[in-house]
Amino acid sequence: MSSEEFEKLHEIYKSLYDEVKLMPERILRCQGEERKRVIRDFDERVSEAEEVLQGMEQELFGAPSSFRTPMSSKIRLYRRDLAKLQRDTRLSMTQGFSGHIDSRPGIYAAQNDQSTHLQSQRTLLIQGTESLNNASKSIERSQQIAAETDRIGTDIIEELGEQRDQLDRTRDRLVNTGENLSRSRKIMRAMLRRVVTNKLLLSIIIIMELAILAGVVYLKFFRK
Repeated sequence: MSSEEFEKLHEIYKSLYDEVKLMPERILRCQGEERKRVIRDFDERVSEAEEVLQGMEQELFGAPSSFRTPMSSKIRLYRRDLAKLQRDTRLSMTQGFSGHIDSRPGIYAAQNDQSTHLQSQRTLLIQGTESLNNASKSIERSQQIAAETDRIGTDIIEELGEQRDQLDRTRDRLVNTGENLSRSRKIMRAMLRRVVTNKLLLSIIIIMELAILAGVVYLKFFRK
């Protein structure tokens, strides 16, 4: 299981399913208003169980990918068991109703056959309606998943666009930094040349001053 909410829904479904499984036998034992009440309770519990299964399917959206497959398989199994229980219950109700009528005198045989046929048609109609409802719910769930996927895709595209803008700005800053470094290197080379030139000029001036000083000393002290 992937979440605490899924666990809660799972326990609720199991409790409802265990309660629903016992109702078909109660329906066959009851008659009149009591039978109608049990049938209403059966339909209400089945509807509640289907709503719980829908809630479990909603939990698939936020579940990690490693949990989705077993969760989805479990939900499909529950739906299949619930649908089978509904079909078996309707069939047993039809058979029980038919057997009760057939025990009457032969003068009512035609009416019994007609009632059985109507009951069968009603059962088929109920099953067809349930199938349509399940198909509609499946379509709604598919639309929800498609909408969620579209929203996630839009968010990813927007995030990629923002990251591209950030990369463009970073690239521009790197280009500017490279240009500044190039200018700095040129300035440093120019300063270095000036320093070397100044040193050479200073050396030449010192040499010339020493030569002049030596000439003066020679003329003044050694030449007569």
